[in-house]
Formats: sequence, structure tokens, C-alpha cells
Amino acid sequence: MIDFYKGTFRWVPAVMFAMVLVLNPFATFASDGKEKAGNKTTPGKHKIEAITVTAQKQEENVQEVPVSITVFNERDIEDKKIESVEDIADFVPNLTILDNGMSGTNSPSMRGVHVAPYTFTTTTGLYVDGVPMISGFGFEAGLLDIERIEVLRGPQGTLYGKNTETGVINIISRQPGNEFKGKVSVAGGQDKKGDVSLSLAGPIQKDRLFFGLAGQYYQKDGYIENTNLGGMDDDRKHWFGKAHLRWTPMDDLDISLIASHLKYDEGGPNMNFTEKGAAMFGLAAPQDRKVSSNLEGWNKTASDSQSLKIGYNLSDLITLTSVTTNRVYEDRTVADFDFSSATYMHSDKDGNYKKMSQELRLDSSAKQLKWLVGLYYDKDQNDLDFEVASMIPPMASVSSRSINGDAWAAFANFTCPLPGQFSLVGGLRYEQQDQEFEDHIKKMKVDDSWDALSPRIGLEYQFSSSIMTYAGASKGYRSGGFNQMAEDPLYFSYGAEELWSYEVGVKSAFFNNRLVLNGALYHMDISDMQVEQAVTPVVNYLTNAAEATAKGIELEITAVMTDGLSLMAGFGYSDIEFDNFKDARGDYKGNKNPFAPEYTFNIGAQYRHGSGVYARADLIGYGEMYLDKANEYSRDAYEIVNAKIGYETEAFDIYLYAKNLFDKKYDSNGFYGGMYTLYSEPGEIGLQAVYRF
Repeated sequence: MIDFYKGTFRWVPAVMFAMVLVLNPFATFASDGKEKAGNKTTPGKHKIEAITVTAQKQEENVQEVPVSITVFNERDIEDKKIESVEDIADFVPNLTILDNGMSGTNSPSMRGVHVAPYTFTTTTGLYVDGVPMISGFGFEAGLLDIERIEVLRGPQGTLYGKNTETGVINIISRQPGNEFKGKVSVAGGQDKKGDVSLSLAGPIQKDRLFFGLAGQYYQKDGYIENTNLGGMDDDRKHWFGKAHLRWTPMDDLDISLIASHLKYDEGGPNMNFTEKGAAMFGLAAPQDRKVSSNLEGWNKTASDSQSLKIGYNLSDLITLTSVTTNRVYEDRTVADFDFSSATYMHSDKDGNYKKMSQELRLDSSAKQLKWLVGLYYDKDQNDLDFEVASMIPPMASVSSRSINGDAWAAFANFTCPLPGQFSLVGGLRYEQQDQEFEDHIKKMKVDDSWDALSPRIGLEYQFSSSIMTYAGASKGYRSGGFNQMAEDPLYFSYGAEELWSYEVGVKSAFFNNRLVLNGALYHMDISDMQVEQAVTPVVNYLTNAAEATAKGIELEITAVMTDGLSLMAGFGYSDIEFDNFKDARGDYKGNKNPFAPEYTFNIGAQYRHGSGVYARADLIGYGEMYLDKANEYSRDAYEIVNAKIGYETEAFDIYLYAKNLFDKKYDSNGFYGGMYTLYSEPGEIGLQAVYRF
């Protein structure tokens, strides 16, 4: 570790200095020089305006938050054409969101720590208007009418709790107000892609009652041909709707109710056997992007969520906040996982996952001492029926299981000024979780519980009004769970995974806020790591069988060069290895953790002229990523180019855009122990028209 940091400090200053010439407008600020009203560029405006965030559940200037954080405002989301949670990762150092073959099965990997999408936990939490999405099912959200996306890196256990051991993605909807506004967007592209969205917001009663409505329809033809049934096997289609009601009955009381619905009606998974997988069943080697399935797969998954937020200002400095949420995720899929005209693995999944949560917190933003205390409770009810049909009797199975439970927590966080330019930052959370697992077919019940303390301590030093450094240590954890297929009582459940992170960082702005440079170095010690362990050569269970160490660096820069011209760059390096991990199949000490790209980067340029001319290009890259614990299979490093050009007016915009302009293939060949190839999305070129009123 010491050698790593010695080497790092030799080249980090040089890299930072070189990157001063480029920008990263997604990192911390709105940086395109546009006024909020309309789309006119303001001549002579060169500085980057600060963004207020609620990353620590209190309003703060993002440059004053002692956390490695990337923020996208509403304009950033449009300019970067971020259309899904998966797209967010392209512009965030050390974040990867993996498409596991079917909509709704995304899984995040932050700072190299990942969890499989079939578990009830995750390493990076997703919160949409306070609704927690902290399991491996349904890690997705509609991105319409969004005010801000905040991506926090590092353990967030103190303020957010379980399953946020490496970070949080926080999505906040735009609040409707007295101004009536609306937007219609229509896009069309290759493969009969169609995307239509509409949003409306405004007052029902001036100063007191407001509404917001948003809706979207998206469809795109598949790219995997079914040579047996004909047509494309993986068509994609979804609907999204959101309703927002805001009531301010008095000046100090703000109540927001947000409800959303996301529905898929799609084909099968975008994957196929590898040669190894096909050979296991005596099948011919698969053809690229062609299957011969005898079953027409479908995905009719749906997600419904509601969030009620009540904020009351008890005084000028003290605020009481209540956030009540409910989410139901219905997982309905049928798939042919042998991709052949035989019936080896036909799956039928019917899952229903419910989570209710309640958070109550009190905070003060006094300059002398900023503090927050809170209580949290959530309740889970998860039911899963799963059937595999197979002409090979031992492979056929039927299961019906439930995992139910609840959790509660108490937490506190504070920032206290010290003599000089120092501030002390600290926090603590205690969380207790109880769960019960029931197998309805085997008539078996198992219960378990886990608790955790999640402390945080750090120091800030304000060199000047525009340069702040911080150093700290924090703990995160991923809650325990159950092995749903376990026969041996020793493996019915597994314990929580814990992580200690040590981080130093700097946040700085230069040249009258024309250039912003942020960076962080971190080291993480992971104990009781949840891994898939072969307890016999043929039986695998999730256990706490490993320990690992991770270290890395994150750099983000934003600069405004001239009127309308911005340059951007971001870089993340991650090195995560097993310190101890062996099972019945081998010893993996020194191997890289799977699904952890060695690096991520993005470099781009954007130009927005007062005449209405607009142009943007981004180069996005990911390093090599291993797909298994033995490091036998990997996805090679790759780069893609996104581009967008157009003409903008106060009310109407038109763009020609490209995602993966050069149609780069970056398949994951060797998924699921070498059995499958997960195909990458093909390039897309299209037209988009936007009308605002």
C-alpha cells in the first residue's frame, strides 16, 4: 500500500496539472454559462456556478461536502443524454453499473465492490426522492423531471445505513412552483427506436399548491436474431409515469407527495451461451448475436413507488423532516437460458418485493455547529416463485420462498468548527435488522438477525474560500442474508460484510471559479466479505469466506474556457484484491475481485453559442474487468464515443445524437462461470426534438 501511494503521489500532481486544461462539468457545478430562463448564452459569463446538494441530508454547497461526490443538474442530464441509471456511470469515476441481461437486473460496482443481482442486498444504494432501492432487484428508475443526481463515493452507513458500503446514488425530482412550465421531447433512431416524453408543472393555487406530471414511452427493436422462431429475441419497451403534488399551507411547512410507475413489456435476455456453455449440452458453437430458442422469452416487470416528504422549519436554523416511502417491485419473466431448440433450462420467475420505510430527522444548520439526528425504520416482504423446466430431470426444479423482516436505526451527524481553519466531522449509526426465511415447499423456516455500528470521523481544513481538504475514516456494511437453496443448516444464512475506508481529498476552485479541481485517494479494508464459495466441488453458497483490500484514486475537473466552451475530464483507478479466499475449487489469494474495472475515464468537450449552435462529444472508457473469482474470464478494456450536435432556441431544440458512435463491441465473454456471453448494446444514431412551453 505504501509503495502504491508513493508511486501515486509522483504522478498525481502532473495529472492534475494537465487536467487543468480540461473540464468536468458533471463533477460539481453547472458550467455551461446558460441562464436558467430560456436557452440564451450570457456573453462574458465565464465562471462556474455552485450547486447546492443534500448529500448529507442538509443543504450544502457541494464544494464544502467532505465526500468524493459527482453531481448532475437538470441541464447536465440533458446535455449528457443520461436516460437511465446505467448511463450515470459513464460520467462517474470508479462507478460501473452492469447490465446483467435483462431490464431491471442492473447491479452497481463502486470502487471495485460488487454484489450479484440475485441477492437481496447491494453495495451501492439507490435512493429516488427518498425511496430506498437497496437490493439486487429493480436497481432502476425513470429519469424524467429530475432536478439533480448526486453520486456519493465511499461508505455512507452513518446517514444511509445498510447496503451503502461503497456509496449512494441519490436522485431528486424537480419541485413544482409558481411558474407553469412544460416540455415535450420526441426522439427516433436506428432499430426503430422511439422515445416520447412529456412533463408539465405549475401552480394549482399560487404560493400554496402545485402539481407536476411526467410520462414517457420508449421502445427499441432487439439486435439478437432468433433463427428458430424468427424475428428478434430481445425487443425492448417500457412506460414510465410520475405524479407530484406539493403543498405549502404555511411558509415554514413544505409537503411533497410523489408517485411513480415503471412498466416493462420486453423480450428475452441479451445473452447467449459461450462455446464452453454450449459444449456442456452437446450444442453447436453459438453464432454471434443469434439464438435458436424454442421459447419466446418475455419480461413484464413493473415497479410502483410513493414518497411523502414533510419539512417543517421550527426556527430559522432548525428543521424537522419526515420521509415516508413505499415500493412494490413485481418481477415477471420467462426466459430460455439454453438458447436452443431443446428444453434444457426454461425459467419462469414470479417475484413480488415490497419495502416500506420511515425516516424522521431533526437538523440544525447553525454556523457554529451543524448537526443532524434521526430515526429510521423499514419493513420488507419478499416472495419469489421460480420454476425451471428441463428435459434433464435433475435440472428441473420448483421453488417457492419468502424473506420477510424489518430494521430500525438511530443516527447522528455533526460538523463542528475548531480553532484555525479546521472543522471536525463525525457521526454514528446503530442499526438492527431481523429477517425470516421460509421455504413453502419444504415447510422450513429459518430466522436470523444482524446489527451494526457505523461510525464516521474526519477533519476538514479550509485553506481559503475556494480550497478545502479533508481526511477521514468511515465504516460501511452490507447486511447478511439467506442461501435460498441451502440443504445444510451450516449454510442457511450468512453474516454481514464490513468495510473500513480511509480517505483524503481536496476540493478547489481557481481563476474566479472558471476551473474546479477535485480529487480523492482512498484505502479500504473489507472483512467477512460475502463471496460465492464452493463448499464442495459442485455446491456453491454465499458465505463470509474472504477478506480483501482496495485502494484507488478519483479525479474530476471542470473548466470554462470561453463563452459557451467547456472541456471535461474525469478519472478513477481501482485496485481490489483478495487477501484471503479459498474454497473446494482453489485458492484465490492475490486475485482481483470480479466486476471491478481497473480504471474508468471520460473526456469531453461542449460548445453552446449564443446564436443557438450546440455541439458536444465524450470519450468514455473502462479498464479490464474480471468476471470470476479465479480471474479466468475477463472483459477487455474498451472505449466508446458519444456525440451530440444541434440548434437551440428559447422554446425549441433539435439535435442529431450518437451513442457509441463507432459501434464498438464490448461483450462480456465468460459470464456466470464461463457459461454465457453478455452482449453489449450496439451503437445508436438518432434525431431528437424538444419543445418547451
